[in-house]
Amino acid sequence: MSELKTRDEIDAMRRAGQVVAEVLALLGERVTAGTALAELDEIARGLLARAGARPVLEGHRRCPVAAPFAGVVRTSLNDEITHGAPDGRVLSAGDVLSLDLAAAVDGWIGHAAITRVAGKGSAQDLRLVRTAEQALADGIAAARPGARVGDVSRAVGVVGRSAGFGIPPLGGHGIGRCLREEPRVANDGHPHRGTPLRPGLVISIEPMFTAGGADHLDRGGPAITTTDESRAAHFGHTVAITDYGPLVLTAP
Repeated sequence: MSELKTRDEIDAMRRAGQVVAEVLALLGERVTAGTALAELDEIARGLLARAGARPVLEGHRRCPVAAPFAGVVRTSLNDEITHGAPDGRVLSAGDVLSLDLAAAVDGWIGHAAITRVAGKGSAQDLRLVRTAEQALADGIAAARPGARVGDVSRAVGVVGRSAGFGIPPLGGHGIGRCLREEPRVANDGHPHRGTPLRPGLVISIEPMFTAGGADHLDRGGPAITTTDESRAAHFGHTVAITDYGPLVLTAP
């Protein structure tokens, strides 16, 4: 069952979303050669504390047998698609880094992700990042009242497949007081199928593309990686369905 939020609840989620947007914007500026992933996590922790927001990802388990996540922001580096740990690794020029952050204010959660390239970056990496960002925009545009989740999935998938990128079977989800709620929002699918998009539904739309194939690998650690060591990009926004169309709650 997908829980519909009231206008006041969506406003509360927007406050959390604004904190997430501001923190990610500042972190994105620090994606430069010589920066340690642990340093980004420390910055995020301090910013969330000053904003009175609770980090949601810290201690989160992506499955019952996995170890709890040790940081407040997921830092997925190069071939890591998602769930990368903010450890002692240091960025080098040309690295591709995805930053995934969720925070709660008064119990309501905002969740977003961005991908940045440290330094100039290769033409292929920049195209991968731009494509994933465009897929997010197209997915949001498809999140209209009266449509279905499959329409969002289709919009995201068309962008990725048209560019020749891999689309792992990962994606977004409903969100509210819990990080993950119904429905699942896949990154490819069929239009006119799935959960109806009714005003009050809030979802996280999260395109994740890889430069290689769609296969992904769970090595038992926190990160999910590509099997061929190709690079990955991840973008995401928390989006509320309203009578007037999609409202991005994590927009800067």
